[in-house]
Amino acid sequence: MKWFINIWRTLNQPAKYLTLGTISLSAFLMGIIFWGGFNTALELTNTEEFCISCHSMESKPYQELQQTVHWSNHSGVRATCPDCHVPHNWSRKIGRKIEASHDMWGWLMQTVNTEEKFEAKRLEMASREWKRFDRDDSLACKNCHNYDSMNWGDMSKLAQKQMKRAAEINQSCVDCHKGIAHKLPDMGTARAPELIAQVGSGETGLVVGAQYFTALTKPLYFNQNTDVEAGTLNIATKVTVLETNGSRVQVGINGWRKNIGAGRVIYFDFGLNILSAQLTKAAALEDGVMEVFEEKQDPMTGLTWQRVEAKIWTDSDYLVNDLQPLWDYARDTYTSSCSVCHTQPAEAHFDANSWPGMFQGMIAFVNMDQDTQALVQKYLQEHSSTFDKSAH
Repeated sequence: MKWFINIWRTLNQPAKYLTLGTISLSAFLMGIIFWGGFNTALELTNTEEFCISCHSMESKPYQELQQTVHWSNHSGVRATCPDCHVPHNWSRKIGRKIEASHDMWGWLMQTVNTEEKFEAKRLEMASREWKRFDRDDSLACKNCHNYDSMNWGDMSKLAQKQMKRAAEINQSCVDCHKGIAHKLPDMGTARAPELIAQVGSGETGLVVGAQYFTALTKPLYFNQNTDVEAGTLNIATKVTVLETNGSRVQVGINGWRKNIGAGRVIYFDFGLNILSAQLTKAAALEDGVMEVFEEKQDPMTGLTWQRVEAKIWTDSDYLVNDLQPLWDYARDTYTSSCSVCHTQPAEAHFDANSWPGMFQGMIAFVNMDQDTQALVQKYLQEHSSTFDKSAH
């Protein structure tokens, strides 16, 4: 007991019983022991064996990895789980370990413990990793694949063109190489899945009189009950909620139309070919759907335009209250996708009516679903020299 009391006094008041040198040496040794133990524990959680100790990881991603070039190749170099998913930089590694607490919670709650649950979450998980790779400029890839070490002569002419351009701007690898180590999410009939994973599927409890923006291209209907379509509501279009009824809402779409034929197409603004909605001929001519406020002649074309509001029904999903996330996604997509082959022109390089022709000539060389195409084109038009005068 006396021995224990002496130890306690020494630890409680070390300066009273120990010399400064002894205290310093003890602290130094304890620091080494603590750091060694911490680093050992960190490295134990940074192995492929630890990663696949979780059944859901071993049965899905690990099995998929074994079917790719990252598992078996002519050079015999294999990429393991932490090579790609744990940053090599120490500070980023610690940050990633902290983020991994989310994975531990998922394991505890059995979020992806079955194949069905895993596939349902695959897009969400993949999108999160793609964002992290983009944020880090694909540093995990570049630990092995260095632009400066590439032998351009061993590449095809097309690969040389694309990779040299990517090297010039130090492009993130996942911009072009998604699905290189794991199966891509099953898109099925999903439209703009990465966009929806980022901005969500819409607000709940839509407020009458409030304004929202469409996160996808949506069908229009004559009323709250019918499934007969009355047209199409374009992505990133501002609408005002006029009435709600179950899963349907009546919206007001303000814009301009050309006074030609039935005047089915509603444009964002006077004289600008920025699409907001396209109604069927029957819907455009039906009483109570389209209200005309004024007429104006376009001096460039001689056409008469009418300022209108269409009151029509649509589904209540994919209506968001903030347009900026849509523009952010469109800007990032334009920057990454359209820089693969050449330097893309600035948004304000062309006017709003010139961009559709220019953009349609580009999309043949990139992989975009129709909603993403429509969103990027509208982003370019609404950020063109027509609205941004600083470029000209």
